[in-house]
Amino acid sequence: MKKAVIFDMDGVLVDTEPIGYKASTAMYKSLNITVPDDVYATFIGSSDRNNMQRLKELYNLEHTREQLLDERYKHYYEVFDKADDLELMPGAKALIEDLHSNGMKLILASSATKRKIGKVFTRFGLHHYFDAIISGEDFEYSKPNPAIFLEAVAKSGFTKEECVIIEDSTNGIKAAKAAGVYCIGYKNNGHSTQDTSEADIVITNFASLSYSKIRDII
Repeated sequence: MKKAVIFDMDGVLVDTEPIGYKASTAMYKSLNITVPDDVYATFIGSSDRNNMQRLKELYNLEHTREQLLDERYKHYYEVFDKADDLELMPGAKALIEDLHSNGMKLILASSATKRKIGKVFTRFGLHHYFDAIISGEDFEYSKPNPAIFLEAVAKSGFTKEECVIIEDSTNGIKAAKAAGVYCIGYKNNGHSTQDTSEADIVITNFASLSYSKIRDII
């Protein structure tokens, strides 16, 4: 019986990808570089810290990783704060409420920074549903490394066999499977370019999930 659900945030709970893409495009322009969409897609699901290091190496940038992070956050939060159309994924809040009301332990394990997580959770009133919030900025290695999910399992107080991970990104799903945890892949058909084929099951609508369905996953 499953007793804990570990959620990713970006692309699972909230559709921040358009914001991230717009902010990244503005940042790349300020750096005078062109990052093709197929390269950008490999950044999804990984932490900003790791992505800025990769950007520095790929384009031989003279900036330090910290300078690139500052540039990234400047553009990201400017776009985020002005976004008036940002919403939770359809059915995500109802699923969270269903799981929480039935005593399922909920953990967030996101590659996002604590500041970004805080902004999303405050905006949509999510804090009281979750038993633990884990940010990728606290880990040296980002997804697809399983470290963040292994920490999430530990914080749940249950075994990995009693946990389920919901992920949308290729990197996140690889991390979930490397951690040895059952993974539900969420495919946002609106604009997803991520490969979800390694997930145990793939859904396109949170209405297809419920407390009883997740609890009884073998």
